[in-house]
Amino acid sequence: MPYVPVAQNTPWQQSDTVDLSKTAVLVIDILGGQSGVVPGLEDMGRNAVEIVKAARAKGLPVIFTNDAHEPAFDKEIQLWGNHGIVGTDAAQPLAAFDLQPSDIMIPKRRYDGFFQTDLDLTLRELGVDTLIAFGCDTNICVLQTLAGAYFRGYKTVVPADACGTFLIGTQEGGLEYFTRCYDSRVVSTQDVLGLLA
Repeated sequence: MPYVPVAQNTPWQQSDTVDLSKTAVLVIDILGGQSGVVPGLEDMGRNAVEIVKAARAKGLPVIFTNDAHEPAFDKEIQLWGNHGIVGTDAAQPLAAFDLQPSDIMIPKRRYDGFFQTDLDLTLRELGVDTLIAFGCDTNICVLQTLAGAYFRGYKTVVPADACGTFLIGTQEGGLEYFTRCYDSRVVSTQDVLGLLA
């Protein structure tokens, strides 16, 4: 798959193939339910929906890691203010995903989708070693979840245009960090759709 030109990977070569029988799609905090995504991230949302639909058609597991914060005591609420409050529409995946019974929902209370959740156990029971991972914020929850994946030995493919940043840092800086620090393959939505065709 071609790269989005952000940095050069070394250990996992461009020519390496992705074994779809061991691959899952991981959607990280693309939330908003019926209200839609954060203004300015509409293209990101549309790309994410396209990937999810293609993954379902191919029979890949689709997993959503969603903020589910407890307003009374959650440290993240103290830091960022109210967002992703458990039980609200704002903590639900974008309605355009048209959630299916086969989708797997994993609530989280911290940036990293692996931190004190059953994401790792779920992936291992599914026989997954590669994640097509995307979402927002690029420099917070996506970055931290990719760190969790890397530390646990997962390979990651990140469609850059299905990620979005709006809180901190730049999109380019986040993508370069994934590439250099977590050996992620940073590609485009079209590359992923080609892989899933």
